[in-house]
Amino acid sequence: MSQSLATVAYLGAAILFILSLGGLSNPETSRRGNWFGIFGMALAVLATVFGPRVDASGIAWIVAALVIGGAIGLYAARIVKMTQMPELVALMHSLVGLAACLVGFASYVDTSLQLQGAEKVIHEIEIYVGILIGAVTFSGSLIAFGKLNGRIGGRPLLLPARHWLNLAALLVVIWFGREFIRADSVADGMVPLLVMTAIALLFGVHMVMAIGGADMPVVVSMLNSYSGWAAAATGFMLSNDLLIVTGALVGSSGAILSYIMCTAMNRNFISVIAGGFGSGASSAKKGDAAEQQGEVTPIGAAETAEMLREAKSVVIVPGYGMAVAQAQHTVNDITRTLREKGVDVRFAIHPVAGRMPGHMNVLLAEAKVPYDIVMEMDEINDDFPDTDVAIVIGANDIVNPAAQEDPGSPIAGMPVLEVWRARNSIVMKRSMASGYAGVDNPLFYKENNRMLFGDAKQMLDEVLGALKA
Repeated sequence: MSQSLATVAYLGAAILFILSLGGLSNPETSRRGNWFGIFGMALAVLATVFGPRVDASGIAWIVAALVIGGAIGLYAARIVKMTQMPELVALMHSLVGLAACLVGFASYVDTSLQLQGAEKVIHEIEIYVGILIGAVTFSGSLIAFGKLNGRIGGRPLLLPARHWLNLAALLVVIWFGREFIRADSVADGMVPLLVMTAIALLFGVHMVMAIGGADMPVVVSMLNSYSGWAAAATGFMLSNDLLIVTGALVGSSGAILSYIMCTAMNRNFISVIAGGFGSGASSAKKGDAAEQQGEVTPIGAAETAEMLREAKSVVIVPGYGMAVAQAQHTVNDITRTLREKGVDVRFAIHPVAGRMPGHMNVLLAEAKVPYDIVMEMDEINDDFPDTDVAIVIGANDIVNPAAQEDPGSPIAGMPVLEVWRARNSIVMKRSMASGYAGVDNPLFYKENNRMLFGDAKQMLDEVLGALKA
């Protein structure tokens, strides 16, 4: 393949990636957007493998790597459950960061590059920055993976003087960057490069460990942005225009998504990085809250079905508990049954419900819930006063009235779904445990609220059976 043909293929792939992002912005076009991304990546890989910069003798090794990597990816896609998607995404981000690090080291020791003067300095800066971003992305994503799958606790690890430690690490990285640029040989430059890599790895661990569990959707989108910038830095190292463009698209879209997530939680990016939700409340405060707010009112599956049958308007709020119980298909069956009886059923989606952006939308789409009844928080919040029954399935922090009623709450000011304004609300939970943010929820004790305790899938199956009886 000639250079001009490879350039045209890269341009076509870049256009497909842009169309993919556009398609993924809407549930109704997301499948098409996904296909655009698949075709774009296939075109990019083919143009690279058969392009003029790859020696024919190395194609066999590349094809072997593609087969092995593709087989692993296909296997993972087939066995990973929808509830495990957030941690899979975090793990994929770590691989992007690791790739950026390996490419950076390979570029630095590559003897075929004979650069001089400003060109050499620019290339070394690209290597240094690329490895820095890649190392932070790699270690931070691994910690996020551990938090998402429960192997690492959700509470933030807040070290004494952690901000000063971060500042000191930054200054050391800058100083070693200066030493790296001034190195006379590869051997001399390798020492500051390795020291910086170690600091970056530790910083990635410290940064994500200090972030509370309820901020994990922001963390996932933030790491997505980091992985994009790491890919862009790799593109600069390899002089690959498509990799630069693709990395910039992923990095900028991830940054925008992080901003949207932070806005949805009434927080700023710096406060998330500094350590946030998930530190939990003191036991004394929790006891006081429970004593002041009164008793909870339990409800059974049969009573829940009767309330839903008699309602004219129902709003369902899905949360991570629905994902864990894999109850989305039963939820869709209940929705279809109620709609056949003339009940107006809609879904209310909070921007940070679940463990990654769009987590609930993906689950509902998998269960084939109609897109037109899945509403965003801003679209449906004003409709709760006219709703007969709001049923919360495994959500907690996103329906917590303390965000509006308690200025001293850790989640004060966070926009939430105002389910307590409905005529009746039903919260499905396994127990009275607090949510991922570790904050008590006064909703449980309100007079118009009922608690349906138990596994979401089991309870919903009973509700469905009672509805059909």
